[in-house]
Amino acid sequence: MKNRILLLIIYLAFISLGLPDALLGSAWPAMFEYLKVPVSYAGIISMIVAGGTVISSLFSGYLIQKFGEAKVTTFSVFLTALALMGFAYSHYFIFLCLLAIPLGLGAGSVDAALNNYVALHYQAKHMNWLHSFWGVGAAIGPMIMASYLAKGGLWTQGYHTIAWIQIGLVIILLLSLPLWVSSKEDTSEEKKTQKAFSVCLKPYRV
Repeated sequence: MKNRILLLIIYLAFISLGLPDALLGSAWPAMFEYLKVPVSYAGIISMIVAGGTVISSLFSGYLIQKFGEAKVTTFSVFLTALALMGFAYSHYFIFLCLLAIPLGLGAGSVDAALNNYVALHYQAKHMNWLHSFWGVGAAIGPMIMASYLAKGGLWTQGYHTIAWIQIGLVIILLLSLPLWVSSKEDTSEEKKTQKAFSVCLKPYRV
């Protein structure tokens, strides 16, 4: 039962991971006029986010080994929530560029940590479902933004809503920390098993 509850939480985390990914594209037609910047500047923010994702993915193995998937995921979602909340209150393009750094770092760490945990503790079919839920989040994000823009609202309201969804997920992740299995414990148990097996295979000396 605990594993199923945790799997549901992981699915929710991947939905939230997809929420901001397509948000910039849907909001940018309103954003660039509000910020008084060229249309092409959307690529700058996207590249910063992508760069942060790549960097955090490269260091994800070290972070997971040191802190575990649960803490890395929780902190990373919190980081993305803060970045999205900052987007909602930003009125200058340079601030969006700065906030794109933690947004990318958090997204990359969440992706790597959850993929690693599901690969180690669940069946392969759940990995497919995991990424399909990312698609659900990537579809819902623009729908939330469009609902505000269609009513004459500001793009900041869309980012504000997504940020609060992320904060809600942070609370859920904090409550779920006891459900996670430590990868360090798994690694140590695996090493013990391998060591015992190798001892059994050693030939007896006369």
